[in-house]
Amino acid sequence: MRKRKAMTSKKASYVREKGHADALEFAKAIGLEKDYLNNPIAKKDVVDINGDTHSVKSGSKRWQIFLYGKSRFEGDAAFQTMNGIGQILIECLNVFPTKYEDYTSDKQLYKERLKTPMRQLKNKFIENKVRLEAFLNKSFFNDGEVNYLTAKQDDIFNVFLNRDVIKAFSDNFEICNSQARRENETSEQKVLFRYEGINVGELEVRNSGENHYKEILFVMNKLKAMDLLLEKIKLTEKYNDKVYLYGNSKKLFNKKA
Repeated sequence: MRKRKAMTSKKASYVREKGHADALEFAKAIGLEKDYLNNPIAKKDVVDINGDTHSVKSGSKRWQIFLYGKSRFEGDAAFQTMNGIGQILIECLNVFPTKYEDYTSDKQLYKERLKTPMRQLKNKFIENKVRLEAFLNKSFFNDGEVNYLTAKQDDIFNVFLNRDVIKAFSDNFEICNSQARRENETSEQKVLFRYEGINVGELEVRNSGENHYKEILFVMNKLKAMDLLLEKIKLTEKYNDKVYLYGNSKKLFNKKA
């Protein structure tokens, strides 16, 4: 992924509104009313007739999986019990000074310091697949509280069961640190999640301004992530002309007891 410009408040508002519109469209496509239940803060964008929950992803280029500050990693039990992952994420943030202006006075100094915890983070994921699975489960599904990833592409809502997504990603990701490609870049500033030599996901520290300083950002290339999921998780049923079910989702989705 190329280096991103900071999102303007207008663009961020548009993205939120588009996300709400897509969630409503999906809710209606599975027979829910306009006042469907949801809880976006907990990644529960739509609650279906079974009471199962969906994280609805759209976007034309990327998915923002999370953007968290230090307090989230300190206070969330799932990150704290992830065999060191949560603590290393905190260490990545602790590299940087409290004040944004102190960081901007010598950015290169702090980028050099970031290399060590970023390297440790990459190694943690590589050393133990269970850690990677736990991280993906927390990041996408709030530690299993969300049942489905429902991804909109070409006006179709593609429904994947949480455990199928975790397996597809954890079985196929190659994990490495970023490497500088230009003179003004610094190596080992990110953890990359790659598939067949292409960056699918990036985990990095966001320091784009005083309003977004010392935050961990996890994003995925929407098209590359979908390519991987559609290759590894087979279509099992067309629920209707707007909703397709993949893998084990067919066994559970929208079926009243």
